[in-house]
Amino acid sequence: MGLFSNFMASNSFFLLLFLLIIPSYTHVQSTNEGSISVELFNKGFDFAKDLLIEKAISSLTPLELPEIEKAVKIPLIGTVHITLSDLVIYKVNVSSSTAEAGDTGVSIVASGAKAYMTSNWSYHYGTWLIPNITDKGVASIEFEGMEIGLTVELKNQQGTLKMSLLDCGCHVKDISIKMDGGASWLYQGVVGAFEKKIRASVEDAISRKIKYGIGKLDSKLQSLPKAVKVDKISAMNVTFVGDLVVTNSSISLNVDGLFTVRDHAVDFYHYARNSRASMSCGGRPKMVGISIHENVLNSASLVHFYAGVMHLIVDEIPDQSFLNTSGWKHIFPQLYQKYPDADMNLNISITSPPIVKVEQENINVASYADVTIDVLDAGEVIPVACISLVIDLSGDVEISNNNLSGSIQLNDFNMSLKWSAIDSLHMNLLKPVVENVLRAVVLPSVNVDLWRGVPLPHFHGYMLHNAQIRYADSSIIACSDVASVVRGNLDPLMVYYDHLFRESILEYI
Repeated sequence: MGLFSNFMASNSFFLLLFLLIIPSYTHVQSTNEGSISVELFNKGFDFAKDLLIEKAISSLTPLELPEIEKAVKIPLIGTVHITLSDLVIYKVNVSSSTAEAGDTGVSIVASGAKAYMTSNWSYHYGTWLIPNITDKGVASIEFEGMEIGLTVELKNQQGTLKMSLLDCGCHVKDISIKMDGGASWLYQGVVGAFEKKIRASVEDAISRKIKYGIGKLDSKLQSLPKAVKVDKISAMNVTFVGDLVVTNSSISLNVDGLFTVRDHAVDFYHYARNSRASMSCGGRPKMVGISIHENVLNSASLVHFYAGVMHLIVDEIPDQSFLNTSGWKHIFPQLYQKYPDADMNLNISITSPPIVKVEQENINVASYADVTIDVLDAGEVIPVACISLVIDLSGDVEISNNNLSGSIQLNDFNMSLKWSAIDSLHMNLLKPVVENVLRAVVLPSVNVDLWRGVPLPHFHGYMLHNAQIRYADSSIIACSDVASVVRGNLDPLMVYYDHLFRESILEYI
């Protein structure tokens, strides 16, 4: 895989396939296992390998090699000084490749590679009869049976991924040199004298490029941003937790994944993890599995609750008559008597962070809210009563346009009178009104935000594709392929391989 290092230094697709989230630090209290797990399956590993080969080949060339000089003794001619200059590898083809993930790291080897190089040649020699003879021309050099590979180690270093090059190398089996110009004695001299030097020069140049590329990529990893913006209020802590787990069939890692307020530290509850969700993806093989624990959703709930954004003033409902005291004659007669034909609004505020539980079939949300009934009298807002609600909701999530989005539905709710400035209300008559407000106004407003969702990284033109969602072990599990995007359409590449990071979908802190 040596020739892939240059590509990796400039394009992080290889890492993003199984990182998906950027390493970072934040103020959220972390768990030992992390709240988001990412696992790259065999199919995804093969996809990454094949794509890397394709991209790396194009980024490897042109590869310039240093000038080679040698003095060669030619029978009957004498000592000839030959120079090969402007050596450039302009094309590389790879016939096969293998990838293995072992205890020491990830190894990729490209075998049976062919490379094509051009060069200028020149020579000069002299004898006691002829003082100086020179000539020059061009040469075409082909390399066959090349094998190029490397092994890298990926380790968690204080929450950031550290990449180390364990081994690398390049071996050239056969060389063929064709010269334009020169005599047969010159050709034989070049082949015999320069073959080892050319071979060593090519092998050394590619190995040096491997080391340079891995070093640059490691530096890039160390300098990645610390958090990922989700919205104007929150950011996600995606610090790596624990080491990568490498098996014969997958590579997996964990990130903290919890939300934090963007502008200052907030104390959160410590979330304990009792079990790890199984990444088993039934049906056809998928490339990657992502497990998101309910702790992620609960941390988002906490952040937005503490930010004070969980409230809504309702001044328009389908039955607008209920936003006038005349519509409350039978429910709240004293209200109409004191404020006849006065306009009203409903001030709905969440009183504690909604609690999210991921069950086997769906997501359940328990929410507590106060509904304050306000009368608008001569430009003054007068609170006249407050109702407490315990709301039972259920939800679903999906991956759409590279966003993790969702929606919630109302299952049931209970209500009680918290206080009243004008006698009591008929709660049994009020409940249908409140339910109508919840279903027709509140939930659609919440679902608009939920549908926008949490952005997933856009991998330099690649995104999740054909994701399947299931729920298990208090986690949302997404099993997905990765597809190339070409002008908004899926690339035909996915026919064979069966939208946080939209270039501006992610903004880093």
